[in-house]
Amino acid sequence: MDVFSAAPHDDILMLVVQVGILLLAARAFGEVAQRLGQPSVVGEILAGIILGPSLLSGVFPVVGELVIPQNEVQGYLLELVALFGAMFLLLITGLETDVQLIKRHAKTAISVSYGGITVTFATGFVLGLYLPDFLIGEGTERIVFSLFVATAMAISAIPVIAKVLMDMDLIRRDIGQTMLAAGMSDDTTGWIMLSIVAGIAAGDAVTAGSVFQIIGSVLAFLILSFTLGRWIVQKLLEYVQDEVISHDRLLTLVIILAFIWGAITQALHLEAILGAFVMGILFGMMPRLPDDVHKKLDSIALGIFAPIFFAVAGLKVDVISLFDPTLMLITIIVIAIATIGKVVGTYSGARLIGGKDHWTSLSYGAGLNARGAMEIIIATIGLRIGVLSQEMFSIVVVMAIATSLMAPFALRWVLKRVEIGEEEQARLKKEELESKSMVADIHRVLLPVRLREELPDSADLQSIEAAILDLLGKDRELSVTLMTVTDKGNRASCESYLKELSGYFTQKQLVTKVIQHKNPGDAILDEAKKDYDLIVLGATEKQTGGKHLFSPIVDFLVRVAPCPAMVVKSEAISRDWTPQRIMVPTNGSQAAKNAAELAFFMSKADRGREVLALNVVTRQPRLSGQIQERQMESSLNFAHEMVGELKKQGEAFGVKTEGLVKTGENPEEVITDLVESNDMDLVIVGTNVKPGSDRLYLGPRVENILQLAKCPVIVFNT
Repeated sequence: MDVFSAAPHDDILMLVVQVGILLLAARAFGEVAQRLGQPSVVGEILAGIILGPSLLSGVFPVVGELVIPQNEVQGYLLELVALFGAMFLLLITGLETDVQLIKRHAKTAISVSYGGITVTFATGFVLGLYLPDFLIGEGTERIVFSLFVATAMAISAIPVIAKVLMDMDLIRRDIGQTMLAAGMSDDTTGWIMLSIVAGIAAGDAVTAGSVFQIIGSVLAFLILSFTLGRWIVQKLLEYVQDEVISHDRLLTLVIILAFIWGAITQALHLEAILGAFVMGILFGMMPRLPDDVHKKLDSIALGIFAPIFFAVAGLKVDVISLFDPTLMLITIIVIAIATIGKVVGTYSGARLIGGKDHWTSLSYGAGLNARGAMEIIIATIGLRIGVLSQEMFSIVVVMAIATSLMAPFALRWVLKRVEIGEEEQARLKKEELESKSMVADIHRVLLPVRLREELPDSADLQSIEAAILDLLGKDRELSVTLMTVTDKGNRASCESYLKELSGYFTQKQLVTKVIQHKNPGDAILDEAKKDYDLIVLGATEKQTGGKHLFSPIVDFLVRVAPCPAMVVKSEAISRDWTPQRIMVPTNGSQAAKNAAELAFFMSKADRGREVLALNVVTRQPRLSGQIQERQMESSLNFAHEMVGELKKQGEAFGVKTEGLVKTGENPEEVITDLVESNDMDLVIVGTNVKPGSDRLYLGPRVENILQLAKCPVIVFNT
């Protein structure tokens, strides 16, 4: 049995030196590229080219000895680090793959995507059949080489496209979203094609049986990943998020599963990066995954490993060899065919199937022509498995850089001629508002409930919370956890009760949890600390004394909750309750604005729902007559501006919104009178209470509204 041992000391030393130099150079040149208005990936690749045999290593051999592996072990070590870069990059790409986005723009995106893929694949395959033999990897059949060239031509690069769209402020435009959706479709299809071609290349000969075997392996892997794999990811995410307390536990889980899936695809003679890509998509479909995990993965991938990968790819490019007239001509032909194929294909798909106008159709080709990062990965795989020669690898990399450089200029030129419609302008305004909204960041909700065995219809007490969460989750996925706390002898009854309650909720990700604990408040607080975005608390008990506003537990949780808290004050209502008219009292504070946003998010899925933004102005009796009038006029002007702003915001969300200013001696009486006279179904009050005294204090106005209102009241504490 061989003894496990490390690589030789000198080889480890060279790896450390190479990684340090390549990362420094890649980040430095990436910074320069960004300052010049180009994607950072261009600078990162150029860093490798400049350090490699094309320039510095060729002129100064000592540079080559430092950055270029000098033996097989050094080469393997550096390739391993580069592989991590590719896997992290594809994991991030998968996380950013928005399945709902593809669905929303399905017709145009698919027509653009497959128009581009079909034409570029066909032209790339024909090109591969006629390229000189010396560009084919040793021992590779011409048909496999042609298939690989066709696949390389067909794919686009989401990271480059996204960066270009962000730089040009187009990422939220219809055209930008459709382009991203088409790019996602391109990437998904391209990686499936690449896995098939790479699998064929790993075989001894190309036969119908071997081709179907590889296609079957890919399809089986994808089907199992999006069925059993998705279930496994969801269960592991729930377990780690709820039971593990280690720092960065979710980040570790994502990386572990990405490598496990990569190992599965590698074992199937596919590529490890396909597994990482699929795992990224699976985690991207999980609303429970916090945004900070995305940010940390971005830092690891884009800040460390991906730049090293691109720099290593640049090291392998021999630009000097491309100055040979024959290779230079071939490079120009490859770039031209790749560009023409992508533009013609996407234009035809958008124009003939998508029904888009001339300039819009042309813009898809201008953007999707960028190959960038994905092309480098494909070229690296082709060189590693022996399908491409060193010269062909350099040609493909140059093509990737050239098409990425062309995209921003082509898009700017074309998009000057693409008009934006009123409907799109309204949507952009709405999305801009949502991007700044704290309510939009709510994805994971905790709803603690109390077992009420003495009430046969006790589940109806939670129907209002179910209706509210249903409205919040109309256009996005929410993960809801129903939780109850009990002693050791009552677990079965609690589980049965939660199962009954589950029928009231429509969320796909609904978790029920019974916690055994002597102190319910502490148990709920411990659970709320597990990456929840909102805690929803029902307050149905009527308080007769002044010691507690709602109940001891609810008051405690509102004061100390680590996330926003929503207290729903109501009595039992019918199961089919749904608010059609919502009132939001406002005083101009951020808490009141958050309450209004909550109302807008609950209302935007139903155009028949109305929101009333109300401000009550009171007179200052201690002031003299003239001063009081001036003060009153100023207060009224401010109040009208305040409710007018909320009305515009509501209309931008697509919600019918009314702004109303009233005067009165007692604001809460004015509010409760309007609730009754206008048949309001719900009142939402915004507060911002921090831990302080033992008693929850919201002020006399809020507390009076809670006591006097004839409809359910939500206190939204942010």
